[in-house]
Amino acid sequence: MKDGEVLLIWGGRVMSADGWLDPGYVTVRGGTVEQVGRGVPPDEVLRGTGLKLDASNHAVMPGLVNGHTHFSQVFMRGLAAGRPLLRWLSEVVWPLQAAMTVEDMHLAASLSCVENVLSGVTTVVDHHKICATKEYSEAVCSAAETAGIRLVLARAWADRGTGGEKSDQILEELEELFAMYKGSSLVRIANGPLTPWRCSAKTLQKTHALARRFDAPTHIHLSETRAEVEKTIAETGVRPVEWLEELGVLGPSTQAVHGVWLEMTEIERLAKHDVLMVHCPVSNAVLGSGIAPVSEMFRSGLRLRLGTDGAASNDSQDLFETAKMALCLARAAECDPEVLSPSDVLSWATDGQILAPGGQADIIMVNLDTARSAPVNDTTSALVLSASAADVDTVMVGGDLVVENRRVKGVDEKQLRDACRSASKSLKQRVGLS
Repeated sequence: MKDGEVLLIWGGRVMSADGWLDPGYVTVRGGTVEQVGRGVPPDEVLRGTGLKLDASNHAVMPGLVNGHTHFSQVFMRGLAAGRPLLRWLSEVVWPLQAAMTVEDMHLAASLSCVENVLSGVTTVVDHHKICATKEYSEAVCSAAETAGIRLVLARAWADRGTGGEKSDQILEELEELFAMYKGSSLVRIANGPLTPWRCSAKTLQKTHALARRFDAPTHIHLSETRAEVEKTIAETGVRPVEWLEELGVLGPSTQAVHGVWLEMTEIERLAKHDVLMVHCPVSNAVLGSGIAPVSEMFRSGLRLRLGTDGAASNDSQDLFETAKMALCLARAAECDPEVLSPSDVLSWATDGQILAPGGQADIIMVNLDTARSAPVNDTTSALVLSASAADVDTVMVGGDLVVENRRVKGVDEKQLRDACRSASKSLKQRVGLS
């Protein structure tokens, strides 16, 4: 859009503070939602707008937030091959990650960003594991800026075990990244300790304090498998949540991922500290890690967000599929069809956002005029139980149209896919994986 121009989205089902407006309209100016209204736009609104988007038979809603993934794993789709988490990591993921070049990382990140934004994701958290040099992190951030998607790059680290880094090196690079992207409109940096059993207490405390200084989150895998929980207990004498609490790294800025093997007392501790829990039901199911006690988390008041996890353990970045799986597994685990509602789960997918005047104009349009969604009797149910990533045809980030008619602006998707196929084949050859 031109500077000062007002964009109008009209004729669709608009998610608002008053529920779904059907039909409703939204106007956007300068990256901000200006008006949200019910019915047909008044004449003065129609006259005062430039670009007009017809949203008939579409849901118009806030962009989705993918709370946890690993961009590097886009080259590793379909390679879980029945392995449990720790075997899968040591036999497949770690060797491939170690062999990736900066160009490989840029291509993988570019394809991941394109897949996410085409899926209606306007903000994605990449738990970025390949940190041999700072150029790898910069390659990921560059890919996000080209795709026009908001990125939280959680710079991963471990200072214990195979491939562990020195604490000073971790802190130095984190601080450089925080400073480098401080003024970016699309990129934020986060502290990304990998998992309690691979991180020392001292470095956890230092990196968390550094993140707080930059008003940034700490993003960490937590209790994903029983084996990982047992490792922490054997080394510290307490369960992972209690250990992190003792270290003082639990709080509103802490993002814990998975939580499959949490006990009720741990869930209550996390809720007490207002920690954000990122639920990744598809990945947990693919790897056979278990079903997270998400209904107990919800009842305890724990804040929740959804994540796809990486393409090596999902194997897509479809947050609609993730939302449906979250609802279905929670009900199946308790044999209760009244556990959770589509509205609860959709709120996790949008991080609780609605479209309201003054809000950030991260907006998506989801086509509900499809054989899998029509007829739509309930908009929320249609989105959670019927729709898929392929139904997203328009995506706006900060008022900029980054996807129109399922095309990402500024990206030659075919050329990108071809380059990724070639790079992935070469990568597997280098590590001896057929």
